[in-house]
Amino acid sequence: MMNTAARIADEVLFPAAGAVDRAERVPVSQLDLLAREGFYEAVGGLVEQVGPLVATFAGGCLATAFVWLQHRGPLRAAGSSDEPGVREKWQASLARGDLRGGIAHSGARPGASGLKAYESAGGWRLAGEAAWVTGWDLIDVLHVAAVGDDGWVRFYFVDAVESDTLRATVVPLSAANASRTATVSFADHFLASDRLVAAEPYADWAAREASGWALNGFLALGVAERCVRLLGDAPAVPRLSAEVAACRTALLTADATSTPAARATASELAMRCATVLAVQTGSRSVLLDSAAQRLVREAAFLLVFGSRPGIRDELLGRIVRSPRAA
Repeated sequence: MMNTAARIADEVLFPAAGAVDRAERVPVSQLDLLAREGFYEAVGGLVEQVGPLVATFAGGCLATAFVWLQHRGPLRAAGSSDEPGVREKWQASLARGDLRGGIAHSGARPGASGLKAYESAGGWRLAGEAAWVTGWDLIDVLHVAAVGDDGWVRFYFVDAVESDTLRATVVPLSAANASRTATVSFADHFLASDRLVAAEPYADWAAREASGWALNGFLALGVAERCVRLLGDAPAVPRLSAEVAACRTALLTADATSTPAARATASELAMRCATVLAVQTGSRSVLLDSAAQRLVREAAFLLVFGSRPGIRDELLGRIVRSPRAA
């Protein structure tokens, strides 16, 4: 499967990445290709299996990889749900990529504009908003997290379709803009009871979320790897290649405690590799058709994407040096 992923990244995704970067949305044909080749099912696997795929696709086209990776949330949720009928209704179609999913979890985090769930006759109602929902108009279903009055987080499958009670506002991004990332607002949005996927105490979910996904670090690793490849035989390549290999190992072996450091290392490394590529490329790096400028923007985007306080602190410790260290 890795050979197929590498072929798609090099022959389809990377040659089109500049055009996708300037487009309004990722071409559906690219997502269809990933589905046909089994990658919508594969994204639900173990981190050690999925991580290298994420890096490979991100090094081809970050926007495409970004949309595809979101599918992991609903696919795994369907497969692990204990709610009656959820696996039977959703798992097979999600695994085939017949239905494509995204996640809307930010609304469950503390904040005035969070997302609340209320019991209602025959089901539930959602009120509030969730930011950073990726893939709008490219996905069919959202895996939504909302907090109930009892303090539990509940997860639902919500059709990714606008209505009088569900609105999406796509926000412009500095990189991966074709990923169609949006803020989704719910105004007393009704869901039937069979749309409930899972529920757990807020504290349990928050503890699991605190470190951030190690898997997200492979997006940055993929950008770093592509930059090193584009550098060819430049003097910096041996050292950067060794750092990439060490970073890959750290991400593959990361646990909840070590994930912030591994994520920070990947993000800082991607930024540094992209900077070296821009300098090595020279003045052409400022042209919009240059891969170097796109990769610099993507690396900067990945410095803060999916961040958590622990990751931010680790990153600042690497980037900001004291006078003594300098």
